[in-house]
Amino acid sequence: MQTFFLAPTRQNVGLTSVALGVVRALQRQGLRVGFAKPVAQDDTANERSIHFAREICQINCPNALSMNQVVSRISAGEIDELLEDIVSVCMTAAKDADVLVIEGLHTDASYSFTTRLNADIARSLQAEMVLVTSAQEENPAGEVKLTASQFRGAGCNIAGAIFNKAPAEFSEEGAKASLGELPLWGVIRNNPVLLAPRTLDVARHLKAEIVVEGEIASRRVLETVVTGRSVTEVIGRLNPCSLVVSSGDRDDVMLATALAASKGIQLAGLLLTHSTSIDPRIWDLASHAFDSGLPILRVDTDSFVTAANISRVSQAVAADDYERMNLVLDAAAEQLSAEALLACVKIPTSTRMSPPAFRYQLIQKARAANKRIVLPEGDEPRTIRAAVICEEKGIAHCVLLGKRSAIETVAAAQGVTLPASLEIIDPDDVREEYVAPMVELRKSKGMTPGQAREQLTDTVVLGTMMLAQNTVDGLVSGAVHTTASTVRPALQLIKTAPGSSIVSSVFFMLMPDQVLVYGDCAINPDPNATELAEIALQSADSAKAFGIDPKVAMISYSTGSSGTGADVDKVRQATELAQAKNTGLLIDGPLQYDAASVVDVARQKAPGSQVAGQATVFVFPDLNTGNTTYKAVQRSAKVVSVGPMLQGLRKPVNDLSRGALVDDIVFTIALTAIQADAKKA
Repeated sequence: MQTFFLAPTRQNVGLTSVALGVVRALQRQGLRVGFAKPVAQDDTANERSIHFAREICQINCPNALSMNQVVSRISAGEIDELLEDIVSVCMTAAKDADVLVIEGLHTDASYSFTTRLNADIARSLQAEMVLVTSAQEENPAGEVKLTASQFRGAGCNIAGAIFNKAPAEFSEEGAKASLGELPLWGVIRNNPVLLAPRTLDVARHLKAEIVVEGEIASRRVLETVVTGRSVTEVIGRLNPCSLVVSSGDRDDVMLATALAASKGIQLAGLLLTHSTSIDPRIWDLASHAFDSGLPILRVDTDSFVTAANISRVSQAVAADDYERMNLVLDAAAEQLSAEALLACVKIPTSTRMSPPAFRYQLIQKARAANKRIVLPEGDEPRTIRAAVICEEKGIAHCVLLGKRSAIETVAAAQGVTLPASLEIIDPDDVREEYVAPMVELRKSKGMTPGQAREQLTDTVVLGTMMLAQNTVDGLVSGAVHTTASTVRPALQLIKTAPGSSIVSSVFFMLMPDQVLVYGDCAINPDPNATELAEIALQSADSAKAFGIDPKVAMISYSTGSSGTGADVDKVRQATELAQAKNTGLLIDGPLQYDAASVVDVARQKAPGSQVAGQATVFVFPDLNTGNTTYKAVQRSAKVVSVGPMLQGLRKPVNDLSRGALVDDIVFTIALTAIQADAKKA
């Protein structure tokens, strides 16, 4: 096992986010990563590093020693005993890990021993040090070299350096040259969006009364607008993520804020000062706008004092703000050099497919595929945000179907800037060119040009025809459409792939320590034995395509020959059919879920099985079982599921849940791009 110790060169370098960013970057390489923060500088019961490592990185890391314990030991001259305690914490964190990442002590003027203790810990663990500095300083490279010299003098080995909070003009090549032989692990750019607290965090800081909760836990504050001037001067600053600070008796400001909210502009909130309230008549007139998700808060202080208090809101990520911390860690991991990290890792990467590795490989494969994906729900807010992310990150070239004016309005209301390269197609401009091809495809059903034109007014049908005619490589829909609305045009116009007689689906279930494949949980209500066998083969192929070694368990309420009945017999027959079609596939059934997934149970119920206890692909006997199981696991175990991904179509079409998050849509677009690449190959 290898150990990396992250130490700061000065105060406020963002050590926590960088340390956990390194964890995420290493996890993406398929490594089992342990994490330790041996000394808590926050409250030990709520140490942020440990909390986020457990909740977001899914690492079972040990509790830290408190700073009081450390000070007590040092004051008593018990340095060796202190280091023994710290090493014990770190060794606990290292259990079953390939790499251990340790977050050192933050530099603190109140405790002069932090730098020396960092050196002592790193030396005691024979850890390689990674220095973290702020690129906002005047000479960050010089600071790194000076700190490296000091730590080397204390007997520490320096593995590399990371520059955090880098402004746009900061030169990565210049930093690399300035460091000389010291490896540069990465330059993490300063991003104001990642510093934006939620309106909820501001309310907590101010101890504000919540008049209207709205979307207080999801809206963020990028700008504070204190309304001291006339309302015409304020209007230009009523932008997404703006927190409007005003007394309630400013009727003009109240109405302007309501109009902005009714227009769809996602303001961070309205903060009433001086313990004031909105006039009931204005409230009644603008009630729809005030109930549209806009948070409304109230404080006792005047506007000037309130604005000053807001400026002192901590930039640290709140313990329950998992969305922001995930974004911070993703940003850090993406800007770290995988090549530099792996050059320092002296052990081979694991072939085991962990969730971070799966997500990382998903994005990398999609980028390499370089596919064009049509999104029929072009003016849907989540879809627009996902398309922008995919375009900016090179995941896929997205095509939004819709009126440009409508799409731009929705984007502006969310504070989203549409890249110039993002393709928007007005359905009215292209519909006619697909009429004749659609008539040809549906001539056996007697379709007329008039009927084709009418059906093509549905953007899902239009997008499906674009796919059928090879104008695009894949389609993703379902954020506002039903599964039937997405799948039916695909069955009619795309049809099944050669050798397939059924369309099915899989979910990729991102369990804490591995990725499992569940099929079919979305399409087929009650497949017969032949159809179930085909679903098993399709699911195994999908698993293999995404780097998961397929070991297929055919799930039933009975294991082996212990039970009888039509349902069990169907699963047994399907297993035999699948084995006959693919003799090299590891498949077994019927198996109960616990026999398929738990080694100890497998030894008792299915001894000798090559699948039981280690299954990676779970094929359920019917939709009732599959859908219920996937949702129970997803919600009860807080597991992220990616999908459903459709299988068996000639070209890739994928359906979204209507409750899909932006990230869900991004990953589904990536899945679709990879499917398109595989089908082309």
